[in-house]
Amino acid sequence: MTTRQKIAGRSRRTGVERPARQRVLAAAFAAFRDRGFAGASTLEIATRAKVSKRELYALFGDKHAMLAACIVERTKRMRAPLELPTLRSREELVATLTAFGTVILTGVCDPDVLAVYRLAIAESERSPAIARTLDSAGRQTNRAAVVKLLSDAQNHGVLPSGDAEAMAAVYFASLWNDLLIRLLLRVTDVPTPKEAEQRAHAATELLLKLYSVTCQQRTKR
Repeated sequence: MTTRQKIAGRSRRTGVERPARQRVLAAAFAAFRDRGFAGASTLEIATRAKVSKRELYALFGDKHAMLAACIVERTKRMRAPLELPTLRSREELVATLTAFGTVILTGVCDPDVLAVYRLAIAESERSPAIARTLDSAGRQTNRAAVVKLLSDAQNHGVLPSGDAEAMAAVYFASLWNDLLIRLLLRVTDVPTPKEAEQRAHAATELLLKLYSVTCQQRTKR
């Protein structure tokens, strides 16, 4: 047995053995990423996690349940902090939306999160619930947070009144453009932290420019 095998399932920092559920999830994700969902066997996952197949099935009913749990765990990385401040000025809105967008971009561009997207896409026809889990736990959560942020900004007079859902759609369309699909196809590089911040700032400025112009046009009429 190699040294690496001896320390498998143990925390590098404390040396304490991780709970079986965490070991199974880590092993399942590694197997799915390396071999694809169909190619990863429960025997391989149990062996990697150093648990019996009986224990594995007691924790997760099947491979789909493992994949769904892996998705939920990884999507935590793509969620921006949801404790957003009350905005009382344009400057505060710009700073908050820029920071929010930067965190979203950085989280989704994490290699493990991109791997989860690819797994969900690969299984979407056979198991559409997996894709829905990814969408609900990640994209919809962040979109709801931005809608709330924009609604609060409207209530404090920082933004003109209007459809906050439509504003959020404009923001996310500008934030991502075709970046995610290009990342999933592996035809572009993950943006650097500076590039992610610049992209988020540009999306914020475009949103404010568009809706301030709309507001001015309505006022002139």
